[in-house]
Amino acid sequence: MHEQLAELQLPQIAHGRRAIILIEGPEGAGKKMLLRQIAASFDPCHFTVHDVDHDRREASEGHWLARFWRCLPKAGETAIFHRSWYRRVLDDRIHGRIGEDALARSFDEINEFEAQQRDYGTLIMKLYLKVSGEVQQRRLADRSASRWPPMRREPPINAGDPAYQEAFADLMHNSDTRWSPWRVIDADDERRATLAGLEAIADAWVKSMPAEPPHLVGEPIRAA
Repeated sequence: MHEQLAELQLPQIAHGRRAIILIEGPEGAGKKMLLRQIAASFDPCHFTVHDVDHDRREASEGHWLARFWRCLPKAGETAIFHRSWYRRVLDDRIHGRIGEDALARSFDEINEFEAQQRDYGTLIMKLYLKVSGEVQQRRLADRSASRWPPMRREPPINAGDPAYQEAFADLMHNSDTRWSPWRVIDADDERRATLAGLEAIADAWVKSMPAEPPHLVGEPIRAA
């Protein structure tokens, strides 16, 4: 898969195509493992990773999507988001940082934002790693027992919590669009989930990126 993705990235770079990969899911779902394997596949000169966390200062200054507009990829590059603008309708909702009126408006703004990227030729790949509450708690316990436990700004959300399940259902209902669909991956088996994520990205690249080098598109180059 590493070799295949590396090969598939070449036409993206050559044709100047933009791409966005979102990796979403609760803590303990295996997002970092998938991220490491994507990073091991792509040319590091042509992708950027954005680790998204709640930023109280940014949330209070201007439109909440402004921080993401600044992270959009250049031509020929990929922006990878470890968490994304969907924090607003998942974590912020669970932690009570957003009301119901703002929640509905946020989904509309997200869909419009993603449609704008699509209209300008950007591929959006949205991966959601879904893990059961039991598996999540076991993984979090293993991490906490480590010599270097994770430093958290806020307590992790239980994937089995009814409130989180409701937020996830609303997420799928309101943002699984024709132009920007979700790919939900069962992440209870971390290795299988990682492979499924890489395969999903490869499938999207095959369908979206040009198959021929630029000099074979349109009029042929004539010898001098």
